[in-house]
Amino acid sequence: MARIIDAPLTGSEASGCDPRAVHGSWGALDAAARRGLAYDAQVRAETDALYERVKHAIPAIEWPAYAPLIAAINRMKRAKNAVILAHNYMTSDIFYCVGDFRGDSLQLAREAAETDAGIIVQAGVRFMAETSKCLAPEKTVLIPDLRAGCSLAASITGADVRLIKARYPGVPVVTYVNTTAEVKAESDVCCTSSNAAAIVEWAARTWNSDRVILLPDEFLAKNVAAQTGIKIISWHGRCEVHERFTVEDVAELRAAHPGLIVLAHPECPPDVMAAADFAGSTAALQDYVVEKRPGKVVLLTECSMSDNVAAAAPDVDFIRPCNLCPHMKRITLEGIYDALAEMKHEVIIPEDVRVRAKRAIDAMLALPKEKPHAFETGRAEVAVELV
Repeated sequence: MARIIDAPLTGSEASGCDPRAVHGSWGALDAAARRGLAYDAQVRAETDALYERVKHAIPAIEWPAYAPLIAAINRMKRAKNAVILAHNYMTSDIFYCVGDFRGDSLQLAREAAETDAGIIVQAGVRFMAETSKCLAPEKTVLIPDLRAGCSLAASITGADVRLIKARYPGVPVVTYVNTTAEVKAESDVCCTSSNAAAIVEWAARTWNSDRVILLPDEFLAKNVAAQTGIKIISWHGRCEVHERFTVEDVAELRAAHPGLIVLAHPECPPDVMAAADFAGSTAALQDYVVEKRPGKVVLLTECSMSDNVAAAAPDVDFIRPCNLCPHMKRITLEGIYDALAEMKHEVIIPEDVRVRAKRAIDAMLALPKEKPHAFETGRAEVAVELV
């Protein structure tokens, strides 16, 4: 099992969010003051241009609370040859003001493999930090908060995968990147929501099989099955953010906002996917908004995604029902500052696990790089075999 230096892994997937982990301006101001940071002329000069990226999300009166931490983090990055990988679900202050590379899990995995930096700070959850360490073992990988887990990653273990493989010998195992390194190590190939359908089809062809094991998200599995026609064997894992969206929510949103375009993530239930106008990964959702410029849109995914896409499409009206990921919101500016300042919470993976997990990730990355795939909406639900 992967571990974090100086801290246990137990308990980090507990549900619910410590309200102290989701800071407003007063929390950021207090955090900066406790670290001896102030909003002075130098900080103002270093951050004024950055504010233009987030003014849609952070009122000007609150900016002096965020700017000292942002300036200090960016200075430390330069001094320590560090980069920050910021997932699409990060708050805008992290995503646009300290993130060096931004995107979905697939994009960040590619950046982790290619960056020349000696230190990677993962502004995302722990399985992402493990993926970075698998791909860049010579680099120091830090996770700013030990509690930044994932309900999907917590739903399945490497031992579970071994039992599934014993039950279905010869059937290829495709594992979602939202899993621990030990689960990836038991897999043939990884996938993200961007490429899940394409990789399931590739695995079926490569193994000459009419069935594919796709773990651990049962909704993603059902949605992929509806796209591919391939028999899917899956697990009872669910994302605690996306499973809360319902088809009734979609109907209520459309009634309240005529002309609304509904975009859904494929971790949503199949009936929600069927009721949406467009469905795909976070990268596909952003591409849709930026390219199509719908007049009024709702993103059925984690809260912060709308803020981050809004910066690239300021003319689009975003309706924002908020399903917040308590784990993503553990990552804060002050946590990033402390991780870099103290070089703490380093991710370490046993070498035998890392090598096997990397093989599955590399198999995914070796496939042709394509535009994120959309899921065709309106399709009937297809049953999958749940282990």
